[in-house]
Amino acid sequence: MPKVHDSQSAYQLFISVWNQNRIDLVEEFKVLLLNRAMHVIGVYHAASGSTSGVVVDTKLILVSALKTNAHSIIMAHNHPSGNLKPSPQDCDQTQKMKIACKALDIEMADHLIITNDGYYSFGDGLSHEKKKINGSVYFECQQPF
Repeated sequence: MPKVHDSQSAYQLFISVWNQNRIDLVEEFKVLLLNRAMHVIGVYHAASGSTSGVVVDTKLILVSALKTNAHSIIMAHNHPSGNLKPSPQDCDQTQKMKIACKALDIEMADHLIITNDGYYSFGDGLSHEKKKINGSVYFECQQPF
């Protein structure tokens, strides 16, 4: 069972389950369901949208967390444009989910915006650009937008 240590390991897990043929085409929203030790107990595909947005049903995400007895969740959605900057809707969705999770005693550990070239972590408040040097991949942190 994979374990999430930080936003980078969460990103790697999301990328491993994301359909690479769609990541640059349509927005999708997925959720890692985690136990108390931050081990992944499931991945919930919450929604698929269009090239510029995705509609998420908060209730269905919470139902999936409750049914799996998840202690915490990490949400992620992609931006087909490649832009890692959170939109006002992204910020609103994050706050809405934090409030809903808190009411059910579920920790919302993070929300990532992902692309093939990096990710933005609401938890870190930073974007992480994927860089390659001599065949090795690392992430370079960028200041908040």
